[in-house]
Amino acid sequence: MLVLGIESSCDETGLALVDTQDGLLGHTLHSQIKLHEEYGGVVPELASRDHIKNLLPLLHELLLKTNKSLKDIDIVAYTAGPGLQGALLVASSFAHGFAWSQALPLIPIHHLEGHLLSPMLSEPKLEFPFVALLVSGGHTQIMQVNGIGDYKLLGETLDDAAGEAFDKTAKILGLPYPGGAHLARLAKEGDASAFALPRPMKHSKDLNFSFSGLKTAVMNQYNKLAASEITQKNLADLAAATQEAIVDVLVHKVIEALKMTDSKRLVVAGGVGANQELRSRLKSETSKLGVEVYFPPLEFCTDNGAMIANAASERIKAGKVKLNKNYNQPVRANWPLEDINSFY
Repeated sequence: MLVLGIESSCDETGLALVDTQDGLLGHTLHSQIKLHEEYGGVVPELASRDHIKNLLPLLHELLLKTNKSLKDIDIVAYTAGPGLQGALLVASSFAHGFAWSQALPLIPIHHLEGHLLSPMLSEPKLEFPFVALLVSGGHTQIMQVNGIGDYKLLGETLDDAAGEAFDKTAKILGLPYPGGAHLARLAKEGDASAFALPRPMKHSKDLNFSFSGLKTAVMNQYNKLAASEITQKNLADLAAATQEAIVDVLVHKVIEALKMTDSKRLVVAGGVGANQELRSRLKSETSKLGVEVYFPPLEFCTDNGAMIANAASERIKAGKVKLNKNYNQPVRANWPLEDINSFY
């Protein structure tokens, strides 16, 4: 069966075709970085309008790329939440309209499940159970994944997500939007030991995170520098220290989760999963425990249609979804992952 996946939960418009037997056939993606750059962050109304503008051209491009037609599509899957309400409604409305017009089954997909299962796009034989680190601009969670739809939350951020901490501290340092990637590049030029930044909740007796205090500490250090003279070296050192603090906490908590669950497999997903320092540290630390670590390809770390189509395909193969033709399904801007099965 051929699954069309549609993603529009925030500032990427993505479509993909996944065959339940042959895997990913192709995907198309449009990023709104340039659109939101002058505002220093995502403007929800502009994001929604841009999704509307790009969905049809991306679908046309996808069909040409994969040499498929609309009649070849068997199932339509879309991101139903969580995300920006208006942005979610774009993919939902498009999916409902297309599925209804072709009398096709419609599958709502949880955005985070898409990320959780995204390493299967390149590692189709990834086995359950595993521990997963979901780490992005909006989410930082450690999950125990026992199977499709069987997810247990082990720990999460109590305030800022890790990606949010990267972006906010980058803004403090005067780096362009989106800040996280710019901060990581600048950090390569710096000395992380030049500044002593806190590791919030690193030694708490749970697997939760907190990054708002780190952001405040960076601001205080920056203000001290601003009182005298800020140099490129200062900024690079502060960027390196910030990155190391965030990575230290993430790695420490993940290792604790692996030990607690006695898991031998780790999946890292979400936009911050593309951070090379995080990847390097996790590979090094997990190898000491004999743990296999799986990352999605870099192109699938950010939001994309491939992860949505893939999640739908995995649900179909696992028998975890009913292929009905319900064309009246709501979006859920706030949708806890633990409540995922209420939609199926």
